[in-house]
Amino acid sequence: MDKLVIRDMGEEDILEVVNIEQVSFSTPWSEQSFLRELYRKYSIMKVAVFRDKIIGYICADYKFHEACILNLAVHPDYRRRGVATILMNNVINELKNRGCVFLYLKVRFSNTGAKEFYKRFGFKTESIRKKYYSNPDEDALVMMGRL
Repeated sequence: MDKLVIRDMGEEDILEVVNIEQVSFSTPWSEQSFLRELYRKYSIMKVAVFRDKIIGYICADYKFHEACILNLAVHPDYRRRGVATILMNNVINELKNRGCVFLYLKVRFSNTGAKEFYKRFGFKTESIRKKYYSNPDEDALVMMGRL
């Protein structure tokens, strides 16, 4: 995608991010959840900006050599154009620079597209968390990738 910019998320971005969150997930994060994460010490939050519009975001946290992808979404109008891949690569590089070795995430059992996406980054299923998600109730796969 030409002229796609990845930058740190700021408080001024939260409303646009929440709008993408609401069209992407059945149990979306609230504005307060994003704000709380934004100011955590070991948090990395990035937005993808195309033509002055936020079209995607990624949230991760880390501690020592482990990290976790907490949230990743791209606006439906911009999916399947490589935006999520660019966001993931950006965060992975930053996590490596901070000394992280392992990266974890959780994904709905039924989310085949996301599971395939993460497998392309080398993630493997580590475990299952029963009834982790609600609306609808569903198990989560815990996936892990080595950076």
